[in-house]
Amino acid sequence: MANDVPKQRCIWAESDPLMRDYHDHEWGVPEHDARVLWEMLMLEGFQAGLAWITVLRKREALLKAFAGFDPIKVAGFTEQDTLQLMQNEGIIRARAKIEATIAGARIYCEMAERGENFSDFCWSFTDGKVIENDGMCFPTQSPLSVQISKELKRRGFKFVGPTIVYAWMQAVGIVNDHALNCFRRRQT
Repeated sequence: MANDVPKQRCIWAESDPLMRDYHDHEWGVPEHDARVLWEMLMLEGFQAGLAWITVLRKREALLKAFAGFDPIKVAGFTEQDTLQLMQNEGIIRARAKIEATIAGARIYCEMAERGENFSDFCWSFTDGKVIENDGMCFPTQSPLSVQISKELKRRGFKFVGPTIVYAWMQAVGIVNDHALNCFRRRQT
């Protein structure tokens, strides 16, 4: 029967149950919620130099430590909060990444205060459309990720190089990089 046939997934999602769940329910789904887009950009920054599975395993602790990734609350974090976060063994304790997240929250809030919606900003680079890649070649960056990276850096964001931005674009569904044979390819 067709129901007995295992699902074909992107190969990277087969190595761990947590990765499979992330792939099957979240990765590559077009996200338009401004707060979630910001959260995912911050999580991608935490991944720098690490495997994504590390971020997934620490995600719940990161959510708790960063007030549910509420940018308004995180923007109010102080040096004392940074020091406490550095002692939190449940999270990725890289001071530069912690400080970048707090600064990123402040930038997000400044954008909102100027009437600029973070979701509109993120999707403006593609006119609100998902970029459909061929499902056979999987770049680590693109001319668009370079452009978005430059704009994020110009605004003061950190840990937003072209490779991190491209991974974020994949995660939030701005680009569809599901493999050609992946069951999620046409579901996004």
